[in-house]
Amino acid sequence: MVTDTDGYVHIIEYLTEHLSLFENTASDKGGALSVMEVIEQELTEQIILVCSQNESLSFNQRNTIIREVDNIVHDLQEILSGVINNPVTTHQQEFLKEFALLIKNLFDTEIHSGVLS
Repeated sequence: MVTDTDGYVHIIEYLTEHLSLFENTASDKGGALSVMEVIEQELTEQIILVCSQNESLSFNQRNTIIREVDNIVHDLQEILSGVINNPVTTHQQEFLKEFALLIKNLFDTEIHSGVLS
């Protein structure tokens, strides 16, 4: 569904164009959340919004969305493997929030185009 679209490819390209945000960051930030924790938090919030804004989604459709998010998280783990456990910086957190919004928009587009119907 979503991970098979041109939109997803563009979002991943957008991430790779901004990988410099994740380079040369200090790995000691005290009690800060890790990059992975922020990815999970932001994507979770956006997918909850997708599901709550589309109450007519069936159980199977919601499961499809969750499987897609698992695939997206896996892709992000591979792309950001060198920094995934590092404490997140403010700029990284802002970028990941924007990235999660782009993913949400992609799901919204796919749902409203009837792909999940």
